[in-house]
Amino acid sequence: MPFAAEKVAVFNEPWAIAFAPGTGVLFVTEKAGTIKVVDTATGSVGTVSGAPTVDFGGQGGLGDVAFLPAEASATLGRRTIYLSWAEAGEADTRGAVVGKGTLVCSATTTCAIEGLNVIWRQTPKVTGRGHYSHRITFSPDGKYLYVASGERQKMQPAQDTTNTLGTIVRLNLDGTPAAGNPMADKGGVTAEIWSYGHRNILGMDWDAEGRLWEVEHGPAGGDELNLVKPAANYGWPVRSNGDHYNGDPIPDHAADDGFAQPATSWNPVIAPGDMLIYSGDMFPTWKGHALMAGLASQAIVDVAIDGETAREVTRHEFDRRLRSIAQGPDGALWVAEDGEDANLLKLTAR
Repeated sequence: MPFAAEKVAVFNEPWAIAFAPGTGVLFVTEKAGTIKVVDTATGSVGTVSGAPTVDFGGQGGLGDVAFLPAEASATLGRRTIYLSWAEAGEADTRGAVVGKGTLVCSATTTCAIEGLNVIWRQTPKVTGRGHYSHRITFSPDGKYLYVASGERQKMQPAQDTTNTLGTIVRLNLDGTPAAGNPMADKGGVTAEIWSYGHRNILGMDWDAEGRLWEVEHGPAGGDELNLVKPAANYGWPVRSNGDHYNGDPIPDHAADDGFAQPATSWNPVIAPGDMLIYSGDMFPTWKGHALMAGLASQAIVDVAIDGETAREVTRHEFDRRLRSIAQGPDGALWVAEDGEDANLLKLTAR
């Protein structure tokens, strides 16, 4: 291993980890509905009050946490916070939502969320408890909010642009559709869509050129890393480099099939839980690489990006499933294991 791993804290089913920009303070969402805050300088942990009520079960619950890069500060004070979670609907349905509020911290590990309001809802709510995706990222200029919206294990809606299942949506910071979206003239939820034909996106990040990349779960095989382009259709469930779980074949991606092609794919799967594109100095050989926290693969999967293609370089294996990954302000990597009694690990260069 090119790093040393230090155990910092333990959490129960963590789902996302994110630093408040400009600080060494890390926020952790636990799927059942709790938000924790870690002072990484001391290792002390607190609980953030004001978390939303979530529909917990299956793959659903509290999801991502994100902060506006423009609000970087040496202290926490007051800043905007975005959260995603699974919300219950009528007739045993549910869907992902994104909420926006104000984080108020009187001390490093004494924080509360005020004025949290839902600004976006996955449409429509459907039955089942899988494939919410609901990862959040902001454009490099800080003007737009991008949300991954899974196809909720319903497959065909990912090819139907009258809904937002199986899409990435591009929104203003208040959750309204952004001007200039590919189908803005069609109105309704269609105006939110940036790309479609996705399955279950669990990682999104930007490279040094300002390009958005995403990694998503395939079915039995066919996990994909994709360069995200506006109006692009990524083919699910018409194309996949994997097969259905019952063994039924799905036509593989092909250059002439009319769909956007993955930069790379995996069979067997790596089952990505999260992804970042490394930009720090602590690990120079990783700079510009996509680093994926692997669930089934129980590894950090190192992928080099070359133009619009990519290739796996190596895997750094762990003894547990990895759920989330973040880059610290000093370039260290932080990784949250998956499941109960999950360790938060700090990885530093040897």
